Amino acid sequence: MVSLIIWLILGFLAGYIAKFIMPGPDGGGVILTTLLGVVGAVVGGFLGNAFFGYPMISSFDNIGDNLPSFISSIIGALVVLLLFRLLNGRR
Repeated sequence: MVSLIIWLILGFLAGYIAKFIMPGPDGGGVILTTLLGVVGAVVGGFLGNAFFGYPMISSFDNIGDNLPSFISSIIGALVVLLLFRLLNGRR
C-alpha cells in the first residue's frame, strides 16, 4: 500500500515537472496531468530498472539512490505527454 502511495506522489510530481518542461493546452487539468504522470512514472521507472538497473522507488528514505529512477520517471512522463498530444491532436 505504501508503494502505491509513493508511485502516486512520484507520478504527480513527474507529471507536473513534465508539464512545466513541455507546457501546452492539454485540457483535463490536475487529474489528467496526474494520470499521465503516473503512467509515465511507471513506464519510465520500469524501463530505467530494466535497461540501466536503477532501483525502483519504494520509499523516500534515501533520495540519492532514488534520483536516477525519478529522472527516468520524468522522462517517461514527458514521453507519455508527447504521445497524448500526438494522439489527441489527430482527433
